[in-house]
Amino acid sequence: MRLVGPSGEQVGIVPLAKALELAQEYDLDLVEVAANARPPVCKLMDYGKFKYESAMKAREARKNQAHTVIKEMKLRPKIDPHDYDTKKGHVVRFLKQGDKVKITIMFRGREQSRPELGYRLLQRLAEDVADLGFVESNPKQDGRNMIMVLGPHKKKTEAMAEARQAQEARKAEAKANPGKSQNVAEEAPAEASADA
Repeated sequence: MRLVGPSGEQVGIVPLAKALELAQEYDLDLVEVAANARPPVCKLMDYGKFKYESAMKAREARKNQAHTVIKEMKLRPKIDPHDYDTKKGHVVRFLKQGDKVKITIMFRGREQSRPELGYRLLQRLAEDVADLGFVESNPKQDGRNMIMVLGPHKKKTEAMAEARQAQEARKAEAKANPGKSQNVAEEAPAEASADA
């Protein structure tokens, strides 16, 4: 096996008995770090520390892993323009965050005989958010509802990275201009008392 010393120096290729002898001499454990290598690579180290470090690496990898989430937005065929804009804003936010969005049009009563209203509404929404997402599954009737799924152009990990960069930029600006946000808050009450 190829042996690596306690401070990272290469000891060389040694037999197992010699490696175990060196481990006892240094009062350390013989840990196999690369089993698939030819010859296998072992290192003289504290096994508890090795286990802790590998657990921390796995935890960090899980933290950075992106979970795909499907958000749902429900609309009615005769939606008010302002309500439509509000719902579209939510869809835009979800797509910017890298989440998929399931759009559901709910039909009631006589609206069920006019599915083209729902279809047109879904097409309009898809066109409005075309720069952020694409139609992953086309509109289809499902009982009293019509469903369409939008997928983001950006992956969740890219969206998370951009959000982190934006947050760091805001923190850096806050450090560069300390008290700026406090001054704005202090000026507003002063103006209010001057008006009174």
